[in-house]
Formats: sequence, structure tokens, C-alpha cells
Amino acid sequence: MNSVLFSHSYFLRFDPKQWEAGQPYPPLGTLFAAAFLRDHDYDVALFDSMFARSAVEVIPSLEARQPDFFIIYDDGFNYLTKMCLTNMREAAFSMSKLAKERGCTVIVSSSDSTDHYEQYLEEGADFIIIGEAEQTLLDLVNALRSGQDFSGIAGLAFKQHNNLVKTPQRSVMKDLDSLPLPAWDLIDITPYRQSWMSHVGYFSLNMSTTRGCPFKCNWCAKPIYGNRYNARSPQHVVKELKLLKDKFNFDHIWFCDDIFGLKPGWVYEFADLVEKEKLSFKFKIQARADLLLLDNYIEALARAGCDNIWMGAESGSQKILDAMDKGTTTEQIYAATRLQKKHHIKPSFFIQFGYLGETKEDIKKTIRMINDLLPHSIGISVSYPLPGTVFYEKVKTDLREKTNWTDSDEMALMFRNTYKPAFYKQLYYYVHKNYAKTIALHHIKRIFSHPRNINKLSIKKAVSAAYYIPAAFISKLKLDIIDNS
Repeated sequence: MNSVLFSHSYFLRFDPKQWEAGQPYPPLGTLFAAAFLRDHDYDVALFDSMFARSAVEVIPSLEARQPDFFIIYDDGFNYLTKMCLTNMREAAFSMSKLAKERGCTVIVSSSDSTDHYEQYLEEGADFIIIGEAEQTLLDLVNALRSGQDFSGIAGLAFKQHNNLVKTPQRSVMKDLDSLPLPAWDLIDITPYRQSWMSHVGYFSLNMSTTRGCPFKCNWCAKPIYGNRYNARSPQHVVKELKLLKDKFNFDHIWFCDDIFGLKPGWVYEFADLVEKEKLSFKFKIQARADLLLLDNYIEALARAGCDNIWMGAESGSQKILDAMDKGTTTEQIYAATRLQKKHHIKPSFFIQFGYLGETKEDIKKTIRMINDLLPHSIGISVSYPLPGTVFYEKVKTDLREKTNWTDSDEMALMFRNTYKPAFYKQLYYYVHKNYAKTIALHHIKRIFSHPRNINKLSIKKAVSAAYYIPAAFISKLKLDIIDNS
């Protein structure tokens, strides 16, 4: 029993917004797990569901490989898999049943299965891995292969004599350099490259340098890697960068860590190594405003190739940031944004509307912050109650029948709040159009104040005002109608 077929439950076609964007990333967490088992003498293969049209497409792989173990191992580094979308859950259920029908032992590791392990066990899974999964997975398949007792393995949920069993949580790994590099050879990179090139004109890949996040925003769930923070060494990361550059010749990297470069001195050493190895590429990261306030730190990021930082700004209201236990201030958001622009790094904002107690004045403050700072891009969501969070406990009695979004564009407010769910959906459209209008007006002013610096992008943005000024006005009217209805 050493044949293993890996898959994951993210089907890009099931998420229309992301399918249209055309910027898919390979299932990094899945590739780490496959490499880990292969290093321990298992015969591994991958059914990559990213571009599949339905779950039944796994059948040829199941029948050709006839694996002993079928493992749905989601990419815990990708925020899209943390959203627990019902389209993906149903696909995981379907693949589990198809594998069970063909005699496989089915093992699942994902944020959603951690939160809803009872459902997954009812729908065909034999075992759910809770938390960081590589070592638990190895211990489990070793025990099953040798016929040993698995009930003492930490980090598992399973059924025994029709009873649910959940073993104690396993501690997270500290030495991430001891893990093998992801099994990139299992991926057919061609459709990824084609999608990126046709949609945005360059090719981006994903990498992780850390696991976990030590901060305690009360709406953020960390079911896989927890509140601990462990980092790979800069040398180990650069080793993988060189491998990927030689193998795939990428243009861009998304470092998909929750928090990039938190370990003291890490970014400076990383920048030195990138320069020493003559690696030339651009990358984006995710970070917090309070970690982006040192000039030499931002300079080192820029030197290494960082051209875009997504900050969890969340709100322009200090009252809301405090309610979230965010631990940052609006002043820090302003200062960090300006410092990034100084070093020619594009600041982008994650914005969250609909948190408990948010008023129109709080919403206005957030819109004002966006208009003041003009980030490179904004990503807007509404507060999403994830099991295991303080926020979930606060709103669980007010949750409606729906507890998960179907896809990432649904934007449904799933609990009773100050305003109607339709208000927040329209707010999403209005803020985006108002932001685009403000960008257009900014470029018009620049054309008149700095005529020598006119370029095609400035002209294109300025001309877009003809669309976005009336579009923002109409969108605001719709918002007011919903609010007053």
C-alpha cells in the first residue's frame, strides 16, 4: 500500500470571478505534501482539479493509477481555499465518493474539512487531518500500510464504531527547511502560464516563506497553521527561486504568506542573497501596516524586487480596527502607504465592510482613506464569520441559514447587522466605482500640472473619468435607495 493520488478541491471554473480574472496559482500546499510523502518512499501522483470542468474528471486518474490512498489536500496558503466555498466543498464530497467506490482510503486536509469534519466523514472521507498535515499524513499512511493502530496519532478526525473520534491537536513544525521543496514536477504548468499570459501579459508563480501568523485579529481563522509563526531561511527560499526560474522562467512571484518577512533581519538577508544570485523578478507580498514603517526595511523589499504590498488595512475607522483587535492604527496605514510610494512599491488595500457596530460614518472614513491614499488596488469583502474565531462566536446566534459563500464573488452578509445584505453588496460596487473615478480625476490633474510626464496610462486613466463619474453617481443613488427602502 504505497500508491497515493493527491488532488485538491479548488476548481477554478466553479468560481466565475476568479475564472474571468485568469490568474490561477498551482496548489502549493498539495505539492508540499506530495513531496513529503515521496521523500518517504511513497509513489505519488496528482490530479490537478484547477482547470477541470467537474469532479468526475478525477475518474481516469483513479482508474489508471488504482491508488491505495486518495488524498484531497487543499492549498492552505491560498486565501481562496480558506473561504470555504460551497462549490468546492461539494466537489470534494463528489471526489471522495468516487474514490471510495474504487476502493481507495480517502483522506482530506483543508480549512473547510477542519471546520466541518463531521460532514466530510459522512460524505465519503475515511480520515480528516486537523491542522498542519504533512507529518500527520505520513504517520497515518504508515500505520494503515502496516496495519498498526492509528487512534493515537495526533491531528485526526475519523469514525470508529459509528462514533466520531477527534485526537489531540499536533504541534506545528518549527524547522521548515527540513521539508523537501514542493513537487513542482507533478504540475502541468502550461495552462497556468497560458492563462496568465493571455489575461495579464506576464507569468506569476506562488511561493511560501513562512507558516502561521502571530497576530490575533478576531475575525481571522487559522485552522491549518495556527497562531505560531515559523519561517524558512532566506537561503532555502532562494534555492527554490533558482529552481523555479530554471524550470519555469517565471516573471513574477506571489509570496503567499499571511505575513511576509516578520522575523528580524530576514528581509535584509533575503535582499542581499537575491542580489548576489543576480535573480531578477518582481514579487508581491501580504503584510500589516505596523510592520511597514521603517524606511530601510521598505528599501530592502524594493531592492529584492517587491513591487506590490497588500496590506490588511480593513477600515479607515479606528473604532472598527479596535473592535477587530487589529492592533494597527489609521495613522500607520497612512504612513506605511506613503513610505511604499516613496520607494516605488505599489500599496494595495484589503478592505472589510460590515463588521459589528459599523456605521455610515465609519464607512465614510474608509472611503475617505481610500480616496486620500489612492492605493494601487483594493480588494473589498464583507465580514465573514469563520468557525473558531471570536467574531464567529459574537454573531453565531444571528447567522442566517446560509453559512458559506457559494463562490468568491457572492459577497453575502450572513448575519443580521446594521444594514441589509443588499446594502453591502451595492456598497461593494459603489466603492469600486468611486475609487476608479478618484483615480481618473487624479490623472486629469496630473496631466495639467505635469504635462511633460504624460504617458499612455495617464491618458487612459484620465479618459476613463467619462465612464466612472456617472457610474459612481448612479451606483451611489442605488445605494441610497436600498438604504432607505
